[in-house]
Amino acid sequence: MTDTDQTTSPEPTAEVDFRFRDPGLPIEERVENLLAQMTLEEKAGLFFQTMMTIGEGGTVAGPDPAFGIADSTEMIRDRHLTHFNVFGAASTAAEMAEWHNRVQEVAAGTRLGIPVTFSTDPRHSFSDNPLAAMMAGPFSQWPETMGLAAIGDEELVERFADIARQEYTAVGIRVALHPQIDLATEPRWARQAATFGEDPDLTSRLGAAYIRGFQGPELGPDSVATMTKHFPGGGPQKDGEDPHFPYGREQVYPGGRFETHLKPFEAAFDAGTSQIMPYYGMPVGTEYEEVGFGFNKSVITGLLRERYGFEGIVCTDWGLISDGEIGGQPFPARAWGVEHLSPRERMRKILDAGADQFGGESIPDLLIDLVRSGEVSESRLDVSARRLLREKFRLGLFDAPTVDPARAAAIVGNAEFVAAGEAAQRASVTLLKNDAVLPLARGAKVLVRGFDPELVAGYATVVDTAEEADVALVRLHAPYEQRATMFENFFHAGSLDFSQETVDEVLAIARAVPTVVQVFLDRPAILTPIAGEVAAISADYGANPVALLDVLFGEAAPQGRLPMDLPSSMEAVRANRPDVPFDTADPLYRFGHGLSY
Repeated sequence: MTDTDQTTSPEPTAEVDFRFRDPGLPIEERVENLLAQMTLEEKAGLFFQTMMTIGEGGTVAGPDPAFGIADSTEMIRDRHLTHFNVFGAASTAAEMAEWHNRVQEVAAGTRLGIPVTFSTDPRHSFSDNPLAAMMAGPFSQWPETMGLAAIGDEELVERFADIARQEYTAVGIRVALHPQIDLATEPRWARQAATFGEDPDLTSRLGAAYIRGFQGPELGPDSVATMTKHFPGGGPQKDGEDPHFPYGREQVYPGGRFETHLKPFEAAFDAGTSQIMPYYGMPVGTEYEEVGFGFNKSVITGLLRERYGFEGIVCTDWGLISDGEIGGQPFPARAWGVEHLSPRERMRKILDAGADQFGGESIPDLLIDLVRSGEVSESRLDVSARRLLREKFRLGLFDAPTVDPARAAAIVGNAEFVAAGEAAQRASVTLLKNDAVLPLARGAKVLVRGFDPELVAGYATVVDTAEEADVALVRLHAPYEQRATMFENFFHAGSLDFSQETVDEVLAIARAVPTVVQVFLDRPAILTPIAGEVAAISADYGANPVALLDVLFGEAAPQGRLPMDLPSSMEAVRANRPDVPFDTADPLYRFGHGLSY
């Protein structure tokens, strides 16, 4: 629909009235003062949040063609972008802080000097996934969110989020592209490790605590804003496939439980989450339009804005408009349900749906052209621009745009924070079975598979054969299928059955010597073929090997409880209704199960 109601922008050469820099003025007055002076090009730049890399030695980075990332200075000065998702990490916190300050200096040199808002995906998880591990850098490391759910303690989750807040703000990161409060109701879904599991009540309680820890009682200069995702709940994926890819674009609700997936978001709204990210998926067989949630006016305006009264920022998930490449391989736009539309038409539809920002895009010229052609009104841009500017002011970015590298070095990854993260890693370990073999005795003769023998040697005597061993210690990773492209294989998807080769190997060891299996659950695993014959099974959700060995050898007790059911068979998984919690028949281990010493 054409909207010809236009706002007249000033000339870029107009003299600037810098009253918006006065911290003594009310925020709304500062917003209006700044907005009235912004050109169409400067407004358009607000609408795009894309990735920025950290330059070598803390310098402002040039382009990174492998990931389609443009030159940092060009994006700020020429495209007027002021929101960036930090890609990768520096080797030290001080270097990251110095880089942040240099980028802010580039922003300060623009006509209006609008400071940059930096966001990030989760950085604190100990993970075997290289895409996630790359993010950790100097930060303290904790279990994946699923591990926090296994501990189940609201105070601990809020403490974690407060520590993450301190580390983020020390290096200048002010928006968390998390928490992820989707319900893990489809056991095959690849994104479960970053959720609080399958239970709506547990997810609601812990998600709210997470938001409180990052934002505080209200958003302010010491806060990190949370972009809670993925509205209205990304868990009910058809066949458990992920909508980053065309074969996973459909979300289905055969159990009629669409409303169940909204419960954690209701708790997030009560906790004051500042931002919301809709998911890629498109709802099938509901009352809502069958297009991806980022394009979906019935969901963003009808459900989020009108039913829930959400007035914060809505940023789409990354890459809904433009086709791209990752690692030299094609990566088409996630324009599910609107694949037939041009990028121009997709942008219009997202704006009409009620979103404020285009995640993973950096094409302001297209938005400018939509306004100049009369297809989108400048007054529509002003609605979202006010929200985006208001948050910059609330976060204090105009008043203190730089950070102190020395303070960053003292705060990020300090001994107290690291110890708290490692304690949480140990506490999250979930003991599923124990035939009186755990904890292992110090100095025992141990056959090792999947652990570093040199690490185990600090606890026991490592031997080469089952005949020499008192016990075997086997480390497994929840199964997943190899897919065609590099990026797909960052998403562990497909069958939850271990290969027959893995099962045979474990059983051969277990029949020769009492065997302890430690399994990393970034999603459920079918443990049925081995559960009857191994002596013990322990699960983790991201923990370093020393933390695991501390628990296995009794230096710490396992405290975790399963945050989801572990299915007994793939037949039960395939019969599971993806939108219904706890719908797999006869699970091997149920939600809440966990033993201790």
